[in-house]
Amino acid sequence: MRAVKRLGAETLALLLATVIFLVPFALILLTAVKDEEQAVDLSFALPTHWRIVENFTEVIQARDYVLLRAYLNSTILTVASVTLIVVVGAMAAFVMQRRSGRLGAVANVLVLSGLIIPPAIVPTIWLLQKLGLFKTLSGLILVEVAFGLPYAVLLFRAFIAAIPRELDEAAMIDGCGGTRLFFKVIFPLLRPVTITVILTASVAIFNDFVNPLYFLPGDDNATVQVTLFSFQSQYNTQWNLLFMDIVLITIPPLLAFIFFNRKIVAGMTAGAIKG
Repeated sequence: MRAVKRLGAETLALLLATVIFLVPFALILLTAVKDEEQAVDLSFALPTHWRIVENFTEVIQARDYVLLRAYLNSTILTVASVTLIVVVGAMAAFVMQRRSGRLGAVANVLVLSGLIIPPAIVPTIWLLQKLGLFKTLSGLILVEVAFGLPYAVLLFRAFIAAIPRELDEAAMIDGCGGTRLFFKVIFPLLRPVTITVILTASVAIFNDFVNPLYFLPGDDNATVQVTLFSFQSQYNTQWNLLFMDIVLITIPPLLAFIFFNRKIVAGMTAGAIKG
């Protein structure tokens, strides 16, 4: 009886997940291959004229190929930000885990504050202007690192807690300094949680819409999410081109999730158990 109830609950959950996730995606795909007149209906009706190549070409060529520049900017932003998040987050987590005391307690409060306190747009813009980094890709990279670092530190710290301190002592006896100890001994052991941090941070940064909109305005600095404005105006929206753009910018995160879903879950579970 319990097995039947469990099977029924799992089936219901699967159907509910299908409705929530696949139905909207199906509407996006259908609208993306329609002409502009039929796309206005936003219905599940099959297209009377399949405009796959035409809509794809128009989206790529829109506003002097802004989508291609946006892909390049988003790639640079994602790679640079994730690299800094992984390296700095792992090093900070290692120090916080190995050194307890008042300074460590203050660091813990700051990390938790980064997760709890919402970002302040106006003070951040003012700070970037004073540093000469406003409307620059470097400034946005620092913003993304600042917002993504607390989550990464918590994951790394939970995983590092399971690594015995005797390993540190043995490495130091063999002549390892602090930097060499971390990069040669500790960091290779963090591979599962590192993969998790890389994938989750990459998807979050690549899909970020708010931060590039506020901190990196302009067509030359556009990221993929900001290109959605290319097909919207105050009085008209080209739904077929807008949804085709959504499909194109959804492909990289979707593929990353499909191929690395098990690694994401495994890394987060290992960190939670070992912490």
